[in-house]
Amino acid sequence: MDYGRPVRFGYFIIPDATQPTRALEQAIDAEEAGIDLIGIQDHPYQHRFYDTWTLLSAIAARTSRVTVFPDVANLPLRPPAMLAKAAASLDLLSGGRVELGLGAGGFWPAIGAMGGPIRTAGESVSALEEAIEVIRLFWTGGRGLKFDGRFYQLAGLNAGPPPAHPIGIWVGAYKPRMLGLIGRKADGWVPSLGYLKPDDFGEASAHIDDAARAAGRDPSAIRRVLNVGGDLTAEEFASLVLEHGFDTFMTSPEAGKAFVEEVVPKVRELVAAGRGPG
Repeated sequence: MDYGRPVRFGYFIIPDATQPTRALEQAIDAEEAGIDLIGIQDHPYQHRFYDTWTLLSAIAARTSRVTVFPDVANLPLRPPAMLAKAAASLDLLSGGRVELGLGAGGFWPAIGAMGGPIRTAGESVSALEEAIEVIRLFWTGGRGLKFDGRFYQLAGLNAGPPPAHPIGIWVGAYKPRMLGLIGRKADGWVPSLGYLKPDDFGEASAHIDDAARAAGRDPSAIRRVLNVGGDLTAEEFASLVLEHGFDTFMTSPEAGKAFVEEVVPKVRELVAAGRGPG
């Protein structure tokens, strides 16, 4: 199903600290080439990686147009109120160029080694749902905010600053309960091709759509952001839009100049033709 959203392209840049300036240079080059988004994975326990929020801030400071987001933020190691403040702060400083990718967590032994909580699969989904509520509450900029959850609490918080624009919460998810959470409460879905197989696209998307409708939401309001590690043709990208509803694609900077100059415009041309007039 095509939801009719504009098609955007981004790069997921590896936060490799062993090549100190490479990630920043790739981000600057991406903006100059016309790329729309830059995503940074968030694995704080990886000793070769920069801290994701620090790198996103450096990228935002050196660019003027491109949107930045964690692809996706490691919730167990980033308390939601602090995550909300970090995202809102960078959104203000960048002129409204931040979105929030959010994940329930994984690699639990590594999270535990860094002092984070080790949760069961069920607990991690419940904690994520609470976190979304806390983050949205924080972004209201309200005074005396309270939240009494199983995993997170607010006890009279004076929140702020609010972000410069309505930041989208894009959730990385594959299983039915998480997909249902996206439909009810999130603004976007961020799976990765490989973890999600093409044969599973329809069923996964249906879980999101059914949950959205049950919550009185329009499924087309939910972004579908696909991390695509391999090389795809323009025709394959267009099929992902027109047949499966994806609207945003994150790929490697290694795709190169030909990708931006040849593949991207061809995809948009094919999508426009497939959608027809209006």
